[in-house]
Amino acid sequence: MDQELAFSSAKKLAARLRRGSIGCLELLDFYLARVERYNPALNAIIAMDIDGARKRAKAADRALRRGEVWGPLHGVPMTIKESFDVAGMATTWGLAQHQYNIVAKNALAVDRLNAAGAVLFGKTNVPVMLGDWQTFNPLYGTTNNPWDLTRTPGGSSGGAAAALAAGLTGLETGSDIGASIRNPAHYCGVYGHKPTFEVCSAVGQNLPGVLANKDLNVIGPMVRHAEDLALALDVIAGPSETDARAWQLKLPKPKKTRLRDFRVGLLVTAETAEVDESIQRLLRKLAEFLVRSGVKVSDKDLPKIDLAAAHRIFIQLLRAATSSSLSDEAFSRAQTAARNSALDNDDYYQWMTIAQAMPHRDWHAWNEHRLQMAAAWEDYFTQYDLLLCPAAATTAFPHNQKGERWERVITVNGKPQPTTTQMFWAGYSGMAYLPSTVAPIGLAEDGLPVGVQIIGPRYGDHTCIAFAQMLEKEYYPFTAPAGFT
Repeated sequence: MDQELAFSSAKKLAARLRRGSIGCLELLDFYLARVERYNPALNAIIAMDIDGARKRAKAADRALRRGEVWGPLHGVPMTIKESFDVAGMATTWGLAQHQYNIVAKNALAVDRLNAAGAVLFGKTNVPVMLGDWQTFNPLYGTTNNPWDLTRTPGGSSGGAAAALAAGLTGLETGSDIGASIRNPAHYCGVYGHKPTFEVCSAVGQNLPGVLANKDLNVIGPMVRHAEDLALALDVIAGPSETDARAWQLKLPKPKKTRLRDFRVGLLVTAETAEVDESIQRLLRKLAEFLVRSGVKVSDKDLPKIDLAAAHRIFIQLLRAATSSSLSDEAFSRAQTAARNSALDNDDYYQWMTIAQAMPHRDWHAWNEHRLQMAAAWEDYFTQYDLLLCPAAATTAFPHNQKGERWERVITVNGKPQPTTTQMFWAGYSGMAYLPSTVAPIGLAEDGLPVGVQIIGPRYGDHTCIAFAQMLEKEYYPFTAPAGFT
């Protein structure tokens, strides 16, 4: 029973609460006991408001006794990524100078989750400035992967993914500008959905004092079971209060209800960003299953996009977007470095510094390149429903916190690869504002989880999610890591 509760979906937990087979406070205390037992080894949950959560859980119990249901998440305990504002708690983004930034107002997504009935009890760890595929910072330390404590859970929503995989929370919400939902979902064996750009308002998920959302940045759900993706997305999606004066969101429902109705493309590796054979094997195994199931699968007919150019465009747009967070001193260094850099070199650091210091006129040129590639994606999706590809080049890699991110390497097929090269798999679709869902598809030879990235057309979020649900039901479901059951 304990294992069933710990690793249940939020939807099933909510149903049990409504039936009265478990109380809201009882369920919260169950998860808090697991946090006390397992979190010290993981350091996934780094701040909690236990008193506030228990008060809300008691109110949720009283409401159910009166026959009142607040929403589809009534009484479900959850945590949220540290970068979201939660009233009465600190929002730091892993920066020591913000450790006393106790906010007075919730992020819009937090308000919507509360309105749906969730019981938010804590925050999960992030890397500094949400800028790494590892999760460590000087305030809260390092988060470990529950599958192997010596390895990263990914980033920047690494604490969220680790807490989900270990059964410490019922639901999570992350953010993604460079695979920060998709990468941890892959590394930890859970589900994550990167929505179409601006489908979910990111108000209140920002650095202190900043209102503007960055280009490419989205927020989205992270869950243990695919059925929760659509539920959570529908809760947090929609315009801000100001935008809601003029428009409403109505995401199209999936048109396909059976696997065999789908037409999908398959890209398992790229010369631009080579993928380890252990990942490729599981993607090919999935493709073989899909073919046997009647799915039309093609690894030849792909979007008419130059992959090397797509990578370059993404890095330029990404680092232009994140340059707004640079200090004056860091921006001055980027300007100096950019003057001595050449864009035609395949060097991430040079691309980054050029992007950080680029004139706005140059940004418009890169944006035009983006729109041209987005048009190619649109053409592709007139013939195919989805495209399947990796979320990263390898399974979760060992902790490596030395030097700068672009100086670190991973081993891919026995060869060193800069950790930043695999960002291609973040930008391939993200650069064009497309939705994508990561779903677990098995364990590699090293015993670590592997996820498939399911890319759909713009606003095809529910189609990506529906496909993930079918894979969960017919191919491979969430598997809990040993030692947390």
